[in-house]
Amino acid sequence: MKFKACRHSLTIPLFFLSVLFFTRAEALTKERGFNRSVSAVFVFGDSTVDPGNNNYIVTPIRSNFPPYGRSFKNQEPTGRFCDGRLATDFIASYAGIKEYVPPYLDPTLSLEELMTGVSFASAGSGYDPLTARLSNVIEIPKQVEYYKEYRKRIEIAIGKQRTDYLIKKAVFVISCGTNDFGISYFTLPIRRKSYTIPEYQHFLIQKVEQLIQSLWAQGARRMAFVGLPPIGCLPIIITLNSQNAFLQRGCIDELSLVANDYNLKLQKKLKAIHSNLAHFGGRIAYIDIYGPLSNMIQNYNKFGFEEAANGCCGSGIIETSLLCNPKSYVCPDASKYVFWDSVHPTERTYYIIFQNLRPIIDTMIK
Repeated sequence: MKFKACRHSLTIPLFFLSVLFFTRAEALTKERGFNRSVSAVFVFGDSTVDPGNNNYIVTPIRSNFPPYGRSFKNQEPTGRFCDGRLATDFIASYAGIKEYVPPYLDPTLSLEELMTGVSFASAGSGYDPLTARLSNVIEIPKQVEYYKEYRKRIEIAIGKQRTDYLIKKAVFVISCGTNDFGISYFTLPIRRKSYTIPEYQHFLIQKVEQLIQSLWAQGARRMAFVGLPPIGCLPIIITLNSQNAFLQRGCIDELSLVANDYNLKLQKKLKAIHSNLAHFGGRIAYIDIYGPLSNMIQNYNKFGFEEAANGCCGSGIIETSLLCNPKSYVCPDASKYVFWDSVHPTERTYYIIFQNLRPIIDTMIK
């Protein structure tokens, strides 16, 4: 009898909790605009779009400490590899969804935060599975598994039909590939032993196709893939490839040309996939960051920048992640720099990139 009494005492509050949870979910589906053109933003990729997932895994690739986040709200080091917001934060804000895209692995996220979109991205990751393994970060297939887990959680809260509708109206942003070339191919000789440059480009584009298939099977209908930046202009790449890392800080053009060539091939493939899926309600877009970032680097004075070859943190030529830390020298005004550390843009650079991308963003969210 005592066992039965205990079981019933638990059942009643649990029943009311489940009712309250479902009621809250019902209210949110009305509150958060299921009649809007876009319901949520979901993000996959690397450090360019990771708002802090690496905070919750065992990896040296982290940035949840000062001076990262210096320009963020309350100067909070969230785990973004930047002094402030990322381009995906600006996209979410522009779409009227939320101010910041949170990391999926944050255990404190509310139902509302989950329903309006999260980032599954992991700094240090790439399309090439080897790239993520080198730094013990989250591979793209695992990011997709987290997305499937996310779907199940939302289905429990609001039901399958509403979840399907939420996903159908969501925008998926994928930013990846820089680490594949910058680390796995050019810096470490691992992939160069097995692939020529064209072969490796083809290998990565096959991985993009597989990702599109996986996301499409899980209901994604609007996907935007970010191309590569001018890799040879990243401060750390200049440092590793320049004959004099301190005095000769020009871009390594041959590496940027590889990135540009990859972008052209990626754009062609995405265009073909879009043509095949458009009849089924699919929108597959290519987002060019190579052009806007190259323009800022080559003509930095026109944009109000004072430095484009070095980052704001430390010496600016090698520091990133743990090397950019509370003891590092930091420039007085990050908005005068194209790069925050030796790899990642500043918040201001991300904002200018976002402004350049608005026409293509509009086609995805309207």
